[in-house]
Amino acid sequence: MQPIHATTILAVIHNGKVAIGGDGQATMGNTIAKSNVKKIRKLHEGKVVAGFAGSTADAFTLLDRFEEKLNSYGGNMKRAAIELAKDWRMDRYLRRLEAMLIAVNKEEVLVISGTGDVLEPDNQVAAIGSGAMYAQAAALALKKHAVHLSAEEMVRESLNIAADICIYTNHNLVVESL
Repeated sequence: MQPIHATTILAVIHNGKVAIGGDGQATMGNTIAKSNVKKIRKLHEGKVVAGFAGSTADAFTLLDRFEEKLNSYGGNMKRAAIELAKDWRMDRYLRRLEAMLIAVNKEEVLVISGTGDVLEPDNQVAAIGSGAMYAQAAALALKKHAVHLSAEEMVRESLNIAADICIYTNHNLVVESL
């Protein structure tokens, strides 16, 4: 699967708190189509929060399927993610969807891709999208050297750093905490 461009989503677990955030930019080619897209969604009665990168319509389809899996498996996020990834990889329709998800609950962060991957990242920091590596590097540095910051503050600062560097990421941030 090709890396997903045109957004940045970042999740951090720090000091027992979790935050996930994303920028608001949607692009069509090299043109900004919209600057305030909400790419973060609360699922399963607010117990799980997911963010997406990639095609918006594809991502909404995946978010709907993921929420169905969460409901089917009693809110077990890891099991729901694995089942979604299996379907995504094997289903002829889903296989063509071009998006990635990050899902968080109070204990874990998962990256879910169409290649069948469900990854639980090291250091409890996960990022997807075109600005992912900038945001992830900033978050890892903040976790290591600015331990007094909250998970939400780390996500905000890291996304702002990514927005300063990545042309497909803007400063219109949405951040949710659990």
